This record gives sequence, structure tokens and C-alpha cells, in this order.
Amino acid sequence: MNHSQSAALFTANSRHIPGGVVSLNRKVSPEIAFVRGEGAYLWDADGNRYVDYHAAFGPYLLGHGDPEIEDAVIAAVHAGHTLTGSGTTPWEGEAAELLCSCVPTLDQVLLMNTGSEATYTAIRLARAATQRQHVVVMQGGYNGWHDYVACNVMTPLDQLIDGPAENEYPFVGMSTGMAETVPQYVHVVEFNSLAAVRAAFERYPVACLITEPILQNIGVVKPSPGYLAGLQALCHEFGVVFVLDEVKTGFRHALAGYHSLEGLRPDLVVFGKAIANGYPVGALGGKASLMALFTDPDLAKRVMIAGTYNGHPIPLAAAIATMRKLRRDAATLYPALESRSARLADGMQDRFDRYGQPCVMSRQASAMAPYFMDHAPTSWRDLALHHDFTIDLALRRALVERGIYILPLATKQISVSSAHTDADIDATLDALDEVLRIGLT
Repeated sequence: MNHSQSAALFTANSRHIPGGVVSLNRKVSPEIAFVRGEGAYLWDADGNRYVDYHAAFGPYLLGHGDPEIEDAVIAAVHAGHTLTGSGTTPWEGEAAELLCSCVPTLDQVLLMNTGSEATYTAIRLARAATQRQHVVVMQGGYNGWHDYVACNVMTPLDQLIDGPAENEYPFVGMSTGMAETVPQYVHVVEFNSLAAVRAAFERYPVACLITEPILQNIGVVKPSPGYLAGLQALCHEFGVVFVLDEVKTGFRHALAGYHSLEGLRPDLVVFGKAIANGYPVGALGGKASLMALFTDPDLAKRVMIAGTYNGHPIPLAAAIATMRKLRRDAATLYPALESRSARLADGMQDRFDRYGQPCVMSRQASAMAPYFMDHAPTSWRDLALHHDFTIDLALRRALVERGIYILPLATKQISVSSAHTDADIDATLDALDEVLRIGLT
């Protein structure tokens, strides 16, 4: 494919934007500049069309520009819905009511703009409630860009310690400029190890444990049977606030969140991405006893929440329309997504097997990832030890050149939307067949 216009745009943008992109996790090779999206497709600055499985890191559960969602946004603009910055609004009330209706474990919610804002606020709330400072996070998990969670996602193998599962990992920050005290209060443990969590709880006065229920920023690393329930029980035993980060899993795997599939009642849950099908909305919800701290009459106990753009009417119009559609069509939409996603994952596995390429497809509903190893990973360490990153990246780049856009960065998830058709799945499998026939080495 020709990417000359994309390359020119990156060069021009780099004059005024560090790295040429406003979020550096988008900087990948090839540097394709997308200019339009519709349904399951993206078009770049050179006019090339791609079947999109990146979905902007996951928000597009309904595909790009879903007509029902776009109509709601346009109607809100035409109705004069505007940011007032004073008092409450009908749309924030409707969005909050819909979210609590879709996710019955939420007593109350707050609406924000991003998942990172919501996880930051969740940690602040947990510290206020417990009067403790320490936080437990997962090696291989991603919970946002702020200091207390921006660590230990794709940690280089040589920085991972050896030893029993209950050992704590060294804090490996993803940025310089963090406060020097942060590593004293953040404890990184192995995903799928209850022993590691118990050891941390016994060692430190922990305010909260925050985790994705599935590690979906390193593909699709699933919890072992009983693991999440075990985390919830440990948090209750030690008086730790259990925060479930459903920014990626929420609404994609089930209308009531992934935790509904496990029968959990987290103390706090964070949502984002698919909640508004690509529009910027984050949400924090949970038990009324915790949420009450935002309005506690005692100023010494009250937790601050503020944001000029919280509850902005335009993204909330998208969120309201998205939740309405998902709730209305849940009985048909989710099974159809499951069927199509299974067809893609099974078809990919079949072709890997047919061509003798060692690979295991790990899938949960409409999210999946290929792992070039002999088993589905259970943790980042397992993945880092056994996965062939070179083959992974080569496959992704070869598919991109054939019009199948899977983020060309190893271990990132593939996301299927309700806009993908059987023809899209067939085209994807045909492209994969061609790539494997030629060879990846």
C-alpha cells in the first residue's frame, strides 16, 4: 500500500506536536494517518480502506458512526444542548439512571470524560474511605496515565523478578516526572495469584486493589476460575476497597459489565470506551456508602470531584443513545457479536494450525488476541517468557498491508464490532491465509 500522504502528514504534525501524535501510544509503524471511519472500516489519507479491528483501543462496539448514535448527537446540537457549568441537567440525570439500570450493582455514579479520570478518582475515594494510602495493582494491567497506576504494563523480561508467586514486583514507572514517593505506596503483584495479593495485604495498610477483570491491554489474559471472587473475598477480609476497572471490558462483554458474568459486587467500578461508542465519557460508580463521601457534610471527610466538561451534553447524548440501544437489543446484539467473533477466532486458529504456525487464540466475547506460544497466558510474566513477539509484529504488519487493521503492536487486542459482517470475516481470513502461505519468517 502507498502511505505517502500519511507520512507527509506525520512530518508536518511533528513540527508542532511532540512525536507527531497527541497520544504517544498511537505512534506505531507503519505511521498511517486515518481520516474517516464508517461501520467496520477506516480510510487513510492516501485513500486506502481497512477493515478495522483496532476500534481506537476498543470503544467502537457498534462500529464507527453508528447512525442511531450519530443522530442522537446531531439532535442534541440542534436542540441547543450546551455546557452550562451550573446546576444539574436532564442529560446527566438520564445517563446516570441508564447506567445504574444497565449495571444493577451500581447504587450511584459520577460522569467524567476519561477512564483515567475515573480510576484516579476511585483511588482518591478509597483512600478517603479507609484512611490508608497503599494501592495494589497488577503486573500487566493498565489503569490509566496517572502516577499511582502508570507502571508495569509491558515490563521487559529482565526487570521481572524470579521466585514464588507471592513476591512483589519492582515498581517500573511508565514515565519520568513521577513523585519519588509513589513506589513506596504502589505494590505490583502477579495477576491470577491470590497468594501475592494476600501477602501484600498482610504487609501494607492497603486502601484499594484496582484491576482489570481481564488484562486487555496485553491482549486477552483471562482470570483463572474463582480468581476474581477470591480477590473480592480478600478485599472484604482486609477492609480493602475492591475497584474493578471495566474501561475496556464494560458493555463489550455484557450489558451489566464483565463482573456480572462472575456474580461479583465490586465496591467501585469504572467504565469508559464502549459506554458511548467512541465519544469521550468515563464513569465511576459503586456502593452508596462510598459514593456518599463526595457530598459528606463533614469537610474533613468529603472527597472532591470537579470537572468543567463532566456531563458535557454532546458525549452524553452518545452515551444515552448507546446504552439505550444496547439495552433494547441485548438479546440479539450480544449473541450475534459472540457468533461472529467466534467465527473469526476459530477461523484464525484453523489457519495457524493448517500452516503449522504455533499459536493460541485467546478470546472473551468480541475481544481476542493471538499468542504465539503453546498455551493461553495466565499473566504478563507467562506471556513475556513464552510469546514470540517478532512473529506477532510481523503478522500484524503483513495484515495491515492487506487492508486488515490490527494495531501493529505486539499483544494488543483484536476487537469485533456489531458492524462487522460475515464478508469482513471472510476477507480477514483470506488475508491471513495469504500471509501464512507466504510465511512470516
